[in-house]
Amino acid sequence: MNYFENIKSKILDGKNLENWLEECRRSGKKIVFSNGCFDILHRGHVEYLSKAAAKGDVLIIGLNTDASVRRLKGPSRPVNDENARAFVLAALGFVSAVTLFDEDTPYQLINKVQPDVLVKGSDYKPEDIVGYDIVMAKGGRVETIDLVEGFSTTKTIEKLSCK
Repeated sequence: MNYFENIKSKILDGKNLENWLEECRRSGKKIVFSNGCFDILHRGHVEYLSKAAAKGDVLIIGLNTDASVRRLKGPSRPVNDENARAFVLAALGFVSAVTLFDEDTPYQLINKVQPDVLVKGSDYKPEDIVGYDIVMAKGGRVETIDLVEGFSTTKTIEKLSCK
């Protein structure tokens, strides 16, 4: 498989997602889940996601659809469409899978994925993270990772608009 096809194969939906999750579970892999908009991928995202990936065997990212991002961030977002954002995330070697969700929160997706480890930034308290109840009920862990100072998509956009 060439690199391009390998990247595309990591973007999963529907039955492909179900089959991938089933294979992970059958293989006894520890599934780590995180989610976000990841609009303009930057160093902060990469550091955060690489640390999340280290908490298990596979990292699946729930990615907000364009409509979901607009509802959360406003009509001028996202800068990059959902297909571009999914592709860039899937190109990261430590990302095992990317799947889109259209809701305002990934609660339904987390219920479907049933991750062993749920990860968000340390700007959240674990018990306030969407899906905490699902993961804890199955004996999993909810962990936070410190964010990298000075990196955010909003700040990047603000810098560009000042020029």
